[in-house]
Amino acid sequence: MKVKTNELEAAVTRGAEELGIALPRGAGVAFGVYYDFLEQRRKDVNLTAITGEEKVASLHFLDSLALLKTYDFCNKKVIDVGSGAGFPGVPIKLAEPSVDLTLLDATGKRVEFLLELCALLSIDATCIHARAEELAHEAGMRESYDVALSRGVAQLNILCELCLPFVRVGGVFLAMKSVDSQDELSEAQHAIETLGAKTADCIDYIIPGIDVVHRAMLILKTSKSPEKYPRRFARIQRNPL
Repeated sequence: MKVKTNELEAAVTRGAEELGIALPRGAGVAFGVYYDFLEQRRKDVNLTAITGEEKVASLHFLDSLALLKTYDFCNKKVIDVGSGAGFPGVPIKLAEPSVDLTLLDATGKRVEFLLELCALLSIDATCIHARAEELAHEAGMRESYDVALSRGVAQLNILCELCLPFVRVGGVFLAMKSVDSQDELSEAQHAIETLGAKTADCIDYIIPGIDVVHRAMLILKTSKSPEKYPRRFARIQRNPL
């Protein structure tokens, strides 16, 4: 596939340097290929409303890479819940190849996109088409990950129920949120405690190139989640923790 331009590659590399992240050799080119493939497929698969090299570089790629400054991902087993177009899991894998990555999405077309993307980028990742609230009850998946990631727009208490059951004791759920999410965190405390976790940190970071501030919430798994969680999604929505 022909890479559209070197400008995006340069923007990602420069932004990563601003974040203090040294990208592996060839990663800049990989982000260019990623962008081209995303542009080619986004309308067919409904992947993202964000378009243009500058915005995709900042609001998708660099926003994802910034997580590498909030937690040590080296050699970690990571699940990206509701991965969609691959954010933040795929950029993290490109920057930190030692990550053992699972990409999970409930939409078949998005999982097909992720499978094609990983093959195109020569990424070794597991892509799963399933609902998080069902998969988290399966042996081999439940409480088997060092890190669960979510960039979902759902409220934090709902995301906690979907994601924390995947995390081993001692691991973390890392939720990407806006800086005005303190009330949301307060409302999620009951869910966090019920699911065997505690809030470890909230880290605000500036996305290079656009000076937008986002927040990474690190929620530490301190004990096993009760077996009944996560519940069916309709019940989670109707009666969130």
